[in-house]
Amino acid sequence: MRKITIVGAGQSGLLLGLGLLKEGYSVKIITDRTPEAVLAGSVMSTQCMFHSSLETERQLSLNHWEADCPKIKHIQFCATAPREKAQKIIEWTGDLDRYAQSVDQRIKFSAWMEEFEALGGLLEIRKIDASDLSSLAQQADLVIVATGKGLNDQIRRKNPECSPFDAPQRKLSLFYVQHPDQGTTLDRVSFNVIPSIGEYFVMPVLTEHGPAEAMLFEAIPEGPMDCFSRNNSEEERLIKAREFLGEYLPWEQQRIASVVLLTGQSVLQGEITPTVYHPVIQLDAGMQLLAMADAACLNDPITGQGSNNATKAADTYLQRILEHTDKPFDQKWMEDTFNTFWQQAQWSTQWSNMMLMPPPEFVLNLLGAAGQIPELANRIANAFDNPADLFPWFADEQAAGEYLQNLTTEVEH
Repeated sequence: MRKITIVGAGQSGLLLGLGLLKEGYSVKIITDRTPEAVLAGSVMSTQCMFHSSLETERQLSLNHWEADCPKIKHIQFCATAPREKAQKIIEWTGDLDRYAQSVDQRIKFSAWMEEFEALGGLLEIRKIDASDLSSLAQQADLVIVATGKGLNDQIRRKNPECSPFDAPQRKLSLFYVQHPDQGTTLDRVSFNVIPSIGEYFVMPVLTEHGPAEAMLFEAIPEGPMDCFSRNNSEEERLIKAREFLGEYLPWEQQRIASVVLLTGQSVLQGEITPTVYHPVIQLDAGMQLLAMADAACLNDPITGQGSNNATKAADTYLQRILEHTDKPFDQKWMEDTFNTFWQQAQWSTQWSNMMLMPPPEFVLNLLGAAGQIPELANRIANAFDNPADLFPWFADEQAAGEYLQNLTTEVEH
């Protein structure tokens, strides 16, 4: 029986571990928190998962919350005027071909950890740092690193060609809230862009306390949206959120006028430097580990690709391991495995990085045209599930012009 060790018990690590267990592998997952600590901990993400990622969970019979989780059927986009507060210049709604869902990772991960142990997996609770990696490699046929915790850039090598930023481009503030007596009635992701200031998202999410809403502020550092202090209480930060929305997005402020913070740790702040790393981690004595998901390809959440990339990575790595049977997991296999995943992840990475920069005029033209052409709005909305469908026309001015001209001609006829 082949022995696989996975460092990290998040979306990718748990999915891969459970998938391997069900195929008869001996699997150990190392993480620094118990299931109880995860469930009682702070919110972790917005984790909006689109159809193809949900399908992976369904195939592994891990979609335990699907019947109860609110269905996300639309992407609603709004952009305001660059120099005038609270004035909409672009607004449209795109319909998803198949619904998306967001399940609070605290209930998902804690339940998956318990299921992993129930199926015979070894869940080892301890912190890992770089000094532990060699011994892990000696004890398993393959070690996959699915978390960046404990790894510095002396261990992970940055890929500069795919990593255009040296610092975080956004300050992130996440709130989980409920409307009294109803939780939420949202059936969409609302995506608001305030030029030169940041982005605001809100979406339905299933939590331990029932349906709720996740509010995510993506603030350009030092700007008006960068107004949340960790020194303030969660309630004080929610008051600041209402004040900001009242000034810049009053239609969104009206929606949350009566919301209350979810019971428990319902506010999270952080920042991410988008980075792609070389996937093979080289150790002394020629030993190697393979990085997966965020440990190899870390994106800002501006296009909601984090949990989706993690799921696609786990699915790719699972299939590659099963196909490899009893052959050694050498460097070439590791590189080929990541490159198979990168064929998908390159597009979400490019799209996420594009959205962190001021949009060129041709992208604004595309977004504006989506307000008049439902087919275009729907295509952009469904690109959240398949970012590759945006290219080349969303990234190249000439391709954008040709696509828009052809689309306009089709609509006219």
